[in-house]
Amino acid sequence: MLVYDSTSTSNTTSAFECTYTTFQSNHSTATPEHPILVLDNSSHPWEQDSAGIFANPYKKTAFEFQLDDGVELSNILQIDSRFTNLIKWLGENRIKVKLTGENRSDGYAVYKIREVAFSNSQKLSSEDGFLQFMIERLLESDAIAEETSDEDLDESADDMKLTSITSISDFLNCAGKTLPENIRLWARRNLVVARSNEVTPEEKRHAQRALSIMLNIKWKSNYFESIDPVEARRILDEELFGMERVKQRIIETVIQINRTHTLPAYGILLVGPAGTGKSQIAYLVAKILKLPWTTLDMSSINDAEQLTGSSRIYSNAKPGIIMEAFNMAGENNLVFIINELDKATAGNGNGNPADVLLTLLDNLGFTDNYMECLIPTSGVYPIATANDKEKISAPLLSRFAVIDIPDYTREEKKTIFVKYSLPKVLKRIGLHENECVVLDDGLDAVLDIFKDTTGIRDLEQAAEHLAAHALYMIEAEHQTQVVYNAKMVQELFH
Repeated sequence: MLVYDSTSTSNTTSAFECTYTTFQSNHSTATPEHPILVLDNSSHPWEQDSAGIFANPYKKTAFEFQLDDGVELSNILQIDSRFTNLIKWLGENRIKVKLTGENRSDGYAVYKIREVAFSNSQKLSSEDGFLQFMIERLLESDAIAEETSDEDLDESADDMKLTSITSISDFLNCAGKTLPENIRLWARRNLVVARSNEVTPEEKRHAQRALSIMLNIKWKSNYFESIDPVEARRILDEELFGMERVKQRIIETVIQINRTHTLPAYGILLVGPAGTGKSQIAYLVAKILKLPWTTLDMSSINDAEQLTGSSRIYSNAKPGIIMEAFNMAGENNLVFIINELDKATAGNGNGNPADVLLTLLDNLGFTDNYMECLIPTSGVYPIATANDKEKISAPLLSRFAVIDIPDYTREEKKTIFVKYSLPKVLKRIGLHENECVVLDDGLDAVLDIFKDTTGIRDLEQAAEHLAAHALYMIEAEHQTQVVYNAKMVQELFH
């Protein structure tokens, strides 16, 4: 049995001894079958949960198990290539951790690494959850090519944010390879500025803020998993009545993703009257693609700088709406829902905000004036809505596959009211269908009242009004059923 005394070797200059081989993995969850690393257990099996520290990697690649009767060393035999820098960093900084693993014939397979505090030692980076944050980022990253040169703790890193210079620096050292090459170089340069004593405090603050935004985004690959077209069609049929052309185009997009595992080169532009469900379609696409989504309401944007951000030379500089959307989504693969594209015109500011979207839509990358870095946009799928495509510039229009959505016919509106709008409202407020009944002449009266409006928004509000009135009559007037004929509808809405 090897017994390792860290104090006796602390000043030695013996050559570094690499005991492990690396392996490549794309698994996003560590398990006993797909571990982070494998330790030598030839002398005896290790406990499922074992505490200790990684030995100084400049002496020996091993783990020091802290046992009741001393310290015992176990060599690292294999390690996921994504984690080599993290293990090296844990060893260099003597971070005390607890390993969770399973004894196999080829060694002790470690699938959890959690930080623990011994003897009142401080948490690394002085922030709880930092280690789990790095581990989750590494697990979510693609395999890295091989190179030659307490159970009660919350293990979720969802709320972890890189804000301090220490945590940012540690993340770059341990998980910098999860970043795109240009962003990694950008981050190193900005970290130098944030640490420098030769720049103004304002410049340091801006650099640190930009780093925090950029590094808290998960920069995923543009490989998209296959989507079940049958499930996609079910989602569309549940929420949309008719619109077969729209559904067909969305299913075509799903089939294309399944074949190429990349997003289509063009987004979708939905053109039609107000109230025809254009925004709802966009949300459904995001749901089908299983991507986060963000909205850009172009009618409220009158300055291009709102999208591109402002230069750091100004004290009140900040990123633009597009960069903030990436930050809020937490990843670079997302659906951009661009509402009212036809209302994007030059205002009191500089330039036309709609023209800024051209670089976002070209999938060649987007540069924010505050971040000063090219942001990959190959994982962005844009879906725009508009009432009048004639008001959209030709260059912008050419970036979309245009789908015209006509207004609903009277018969379609009748079907939507009976099968979708009214049942949905009744379910939401807790009424049974037999408690609120609208007769045929009552339904015709509703349609007559709103015959000059486009879309179905007014019909949905009418269903809400009828259901609320029925609920009042049942609760306050103790009726068991409310039946609406044409006369009752006319009295209620006038």
